[in-house]
Amino acid sequence: MKSSIVSVKWLANNLQDPTLIILDASQQVNQAKVASQFQDVQIKDARYFDIKNDFSDITNPLPNTLPTAHIFTAAAQKLGINSDSKIVIYDSLGIYSSPRAWWLFTIMGHENVWVLDGGLPAYAKENLPLEPTAKRVYAHGNFEAHFNPETVRTKEQVLENIQTKEAILIDACSNDRFTGETEEPREGLRSGHIPGSSNIPYPNVLRDGHFLTEEELVKVLPQHNKPIYFSCGSGVTACIVLMAYEIVANNNPKAIYDGSWTEWGQIASLPIE
Repeated sequence: MKSSIVSVKWLANNLQDPTLIILDASQQVNQAKVASQFQDVQIKDARYFDIKNDFSDITNPLPNTLPTAHIFTAAAQKLGINSDSKIVIYDSLGIYSSPRAWWLFTIMGHENVWVLDGGLPAYAKENLPLEPTAKRVYAHGNFEAHFNPETVRTKEQVLENIQTKEAILIDACSNDRFTGETEEPREGLRSGHIPGSSNIPYPNVLRDGHFLTEEELVKVLPQHNKPIYFSCGSGVTACIVLMAYEIVANNNPKAIYDGSWTEWGQIASLPIE
């Protein structure tokens, strides 16, 4: 499959595949302050992908930052993930944190990974098997991360790009945050956006927890011939817009500014608009 997303129907038809692993990348607390109707429930046999603790650099004061390949490898193996695993990732809000987990796997060199379009709400709507969440121990997998630095950007690279304009920078935050009309939800951050960036709030590419159709995404997403960098508050919702572009423009090199506004907004020497 070339697409980065799969449907509930596809997942239901492939549940018996022995190489299939379903990952729950739900976050109970999010900056969007959106609560899920699904609490303490998961798709049957799903394994919890803990972005905040196991698949982030917890030594970094910034939230949700990219872990090292070594840390990612160890955490993935602990979940029983193998090099030949077919991974489907979902979250309890439909589409929110699952694209971040997908991006982490792609940056670590795993190709057979997809996001479940519509997530847990869409799966539950079809009366497919759910179960209470539970911690389980899995036989260690043989997954090995192969880090690709081209799909992530640092503040230095983003700062340089303001001058060179070699890439397009897209901010996935809400428009009122982008324009500085509202205070940042995180204490101590300036309001505004990185100079030269454009704003595509992540809800603009979604409807009812699903991605828009390809035809609709083409109309929503400006097409570029340049590489595209994506930012947001802390690097989570930026992955939603990146994935939307991946659906309709997979020829563009794409990268996440991992520090995003949580880093940029607290450094007084960095320019803002």
